Amino acid sequence: MGPINDPFSRSGAPAKTKFLLLGSTDFRLENLMNRARSLNIEHVSPLRLVRPEISRRPVHAAAEEANTLALMRRWFFARKPDAGFVLSEFPATLLQAIVFDEWLDARDESLHGVLVGIGSNEAVVQHYRTLGLIFEPGDLAA
Repeated sequence: MGPINDPFSRSGAPAKTKFLLLGSTDFRLENLMNRARSLNIEHVSPLRLVRPEISRRPVHAAAEEANTLALMRRWFFARKPDAGFVLSEFPATLLQAIVFDEWLDARDESLHGVLVGIGSNEAVVQHYRTLGLIFEPGDLAA
């Protein structure tokens, strides 16, 4: 059994661990990200999934959010249900968080925790704090 402050200790089989990383990775989360990589947990970011596209027209915020949701939906429902992941930079908005929660419910899955990085959307943080999924900074000390 891992130490109490180990976020992986509550998640059962490490390969099935499911975490969200809100905002940017900072020095507090670097050790955790290295551990996730060592467990062969898939690390997914919408920015890594987007194919480079050249466009001369500006993209509206609503269209960009719809594109991000469509892209992430394809990834989410194409993966094996028992596969773990560390998902960063998504959900970035409260709408995305609510939609992501619906996807988890549809597959009878749940998150093991949410880690808050620099620049996190406060509404998204509060949403996951209300659900009791946020790891506070003191929880990661070790």
